[in-house]
Amino acid sequence: MFPAISSRTLATVIDIAHEAGALIRKNYGAAGRVDYKGAVNPVTETDRAAEAIIVSRLRAAFPQHRIHGEESGGSQGHAERLAIPEPIWLVDPLDGTNNFAHGFPHFSVSIGLLAGGLVQVGVVYDPLRDETFWARRGEGAYCNGAEIHVSAVDSLSAAFLATGFPYSRRVAADNNSRVLDNFLRRSQGVRRAGSASLDLAYVACGRFDGYWEPGLSPWDVTAGLLLVEEAGGRFSNFTGGYDRVITEGEVVVSNGKIHNEMLVVLREGSSAPHPDFRELGP
Repeated sequence: MFPAISSRTLATVIDIAHEAGALIRKNYGAAGRVDYKGAVNPVTETDRAAEAIIVSRLRAAFPQHRIHGEESGGSQGHAERLAIPEPIWLVDPLDGTNNFAHGFPHFSVSIGLLAGGLVQVGVVYDPLRDETFWARRGEGAYCNGAEIHVSAVDSLSAAFLATGFPYSRRVAADNNSRVLDNFLRRSQGVRRAGSASLDLAYVACGRFDGYWEPGLSPWDVTAGLLLVEEAGGRFSNFTGGYDRVITEGEVVVSNGKIHNEMLVVLREGSSAPHPDFRELGP
């Protein structure tokens, strides 16, 4: 069993997230050069600079730990990299790069520690709102020092949801749009804000009741999954299992009360029960 994370370790990680966030905040509105890792997958100078800060600080503080970051970790081999039990930091220096590059004020810094097969610590920092979400395994979840909890909404028809779309959305046969339609017809509404880490943090603090998304990377979800779990929520893959959630990026999270209903929609699609129209259900 991995030893409990100390308050000093957590404070160090929060400081690192704040330092990277300060750079992002300073550069907001002046993204500078934008390159593309794919047709709809931009990377800015700020992404790289923020990751350099995080990586250098983590290496100095935890020289025995490995680091897997979005800009330096590559896009392949997640399962192999994360399979061994030694501690590894999962880093997304700017989750919501498309938003940042277009001046849309919704993005975050995400840092999570995976060790012994479990996420041990997670920090998600919103540099524009100055909101710091953090969790240690077994210690609850917090935002700016106040403990947070998932919502009490107990039906999908009353739920406020979030989702996202994979980078392959222009060409993928299944780009989540059909699933979005199915949830739109069975909930209070769905938002696509463009930062998976913040979506997860918002489930943890009750702003969203549930969230699903395919095609995510480990750095997108590691910190946020612990936030949801420690805030009393539930996460799984689309079939309700817990294997390969981090490595394969098929994630559904909720307050726990609506989780099974969400899984039914993911499984049955347009045949899932509908709250208003029987003919749209089974």
